[in-house]
Amino acid sequence: MCRNIRTLYNYSPPATPEEVHGAALQYVRKVSGTSKPSAANAAVVERAVAAVAEVTQQLLDAMVTSAPPKDRAVEAAKARDRSAVRFTRTTRTSTTSTRSTGASATRAS
Repeated sequence: MCRNIRTLYNYSPPATPEEVHGAALQYVRKVSGTSKPSAANAAVVERAVAAVAEVTQQLLDAMVTSAPPKDRAVEAAKARDRSAVRFTRTTRTSTTSTRSTGASATRAS
């Protein structure tokens, strides 16, 4: 799954049309393999984004759950905490072994 597409379902407040459009745009970009379509494909890409956004909104509206909605601010704070832990870890430095390849050895005839 594309890392830039965020979960939109079961949040309080619900996803905005801009968030749904943004997710649709990221999806279409990923599938098409381009972040900026050529002029010849711009209209096709925009139609695809609009169609994906519409279907995504229908999906979000139709889904049901008994779980309470998640608070966006709380979830964002959790994500920041996870990110801080992930990026403050010390990274291991790998040492490259310097093996002799035997390139200087003479070959027996």
